[in-house]
Amino acid sequence: MSPTTAVGPVLPAWAEVDLDALAHNVGVLRDRAPGADLMAVVKADAYGHGLVPVARTAVAAGAAWLGVAQLAEAVALRDAGLTAPVLSWLSVPGSDFAGAVRRDVDLSASAPWALDEIAAAARAEGRTARVHLKVDSGLGRGGAYGQDWTALVRHARPLEAEGVVRVVGVWTHFAFADAPDHPTVLAQQERFFEAAAEAEREGCRPEVRHLANSAATLVHPAAHADLVRPGLALYGLSPVPQVDDDFGLRPVMTLRARLALVKGLPAGQGVSYGHAYVTPGDTVVGLVPAGYGDGVPRNATNVGPVLVGDHRTTVAGRVCMDQFVVDLGPDSTARAGDVVTLFGGAPGEPTAQQWADATGTISYEIVTRIGPRVPRVVIGSHAGSDAGSDAGSPAGEVPAP
Repeated sequence: MSPTTAVGPVLPAWAEVDLDALAHNVGVLRDRAPGADLMAVVKADAYGHGLVPVARTAVAAGAAWLGVAQLAEAVALRDAGLTAPVLSWLSVPGSDFAGAVRRDVDLSASAPWALDEIAAAARAEGRTARVHLKVDSGLGRGGAYGQDWTALVRHARPLEAEGVVRVVGVWTHFAFADAPDHPTVLAQQERFFEAAAEAEREGCRPEVRHLANSAATLVHPAAHADLVRPGLALYGLSPVPQVDDDFGLRPVMTLRARLALVKGLPAGQGVSYGHAYVTPGDTVVGLVPAGYGDGVPRNATNVGPVLVGDHRTTVAGRVCMDQFVVDLGPDSTARAGDVVTLFGGAPGEPTAQQWADATGTISYEIVTRIGPRVPRVVIGSHAGSDAGSDAGSPAGEVPAP
C-alpha cells in the first residue's frame, strides 16, 4: 500500500474512531432497555475514543444523559457546548463543586462531607445543586454502606429543605454484572431497591434510580430501572465476553500503524531487547512504530496479534517504548509504509478482546490505554468538521486506507 494521504502528513500510527458504529451501538442499547433512559458513559476520554465527538454523537443518537468520573471531564463537556444532563461521580474534598454547580453538572455524594461541600458551593452560587446519592449495595467500593446510607439520606434532607441541594438520583454499581448467574447480582439489586425506597420514605423524591452498567443493560432487564449507564458496550466491545453473543454491537476503534522498515534476518537471530524472540529460520521482519509509550501493552511481547495485509502474525520480541517487530515470514512481499492493524472489528482483524486475552487483561484497558501520541481520526457520517481536533488528531489528517 502507498504511504500517502489525500490531505496532511502521513501518520505512523493512528486510531480510527467510527462514529457511525457508535451511533449504531447507542441504538442497540436503547432497544435492550426500552423502558429506561440511557446515560452514555464517556469517562476517561470516552474510553480512549475522544470525549467530545463521542459525547456529541451519543446524544445525537438518543442518549439522554452523559456520565463521567471526574469533574474536569464534565467541565470539558459543558465548555464544548453540550447541554444534556451530565453526572460526575468521583470527587475528593476541596473539589471545584462551585464550578460544577455553575455549569449545571449533577454530582454524586457517598458521604456527608460531600453533601456539605456541595451545599456550600450551591450557597455561594445562589443555586440548587442536583445530587445523586450513591449506595454501596455490595460492591464494597464507592457509596454509603449499611447504616451509613441511612445517615447519608438523613443528612441530605435538611439541605433539601434549605433549597441548596435536591436529591434527583439514587444509584449503585454491580460487582458481578458480567457474571449473569452470580448470586450477588440479585442480592445487590434487592438491596438497591430497598435503599431507594428508604430514601423515599425519608422524603427524597429522586427523578432517576440507576444501577445497570453495560453488562446489566444487555443481560439483566430487571436492573434497568429508570436509567441505564452503558460504557464499554457503547464502544462495541462485549462486557460479557464469555457469552457467545456480540449483541449486534460494532467495534468503534481500529488501531493501525505503518511499517517503518522491512528487512531480512537469518535463522537464529535474536530480535529486539533481550532477544526474547529468535528467528526460527531465514525470514522477513517488519518494524511497527508504536509501543508502550502509545499504549501498546509491554506484556504483548511474543503474543500480541497483528494483521499485515492479509497475513496474521504476532509481535516478535519485546514491545519497546516506541516500536515493536513482527515476523512476516520468509516469503513476505511487505514494504515500508504498508498498513498494520493491531485491532479493529472487520472480518479477519484482531480484536481488542483478543489483545486482552493475549495479555491477561480486559478489553476496557486495551482501548482506554491508547495514549495521546496516537491521533484519533474520526470517520463516518457523524464526524463533524471539528470532530478530528476534538478527538485528538490534527484537523484534516486522514490516513489513506
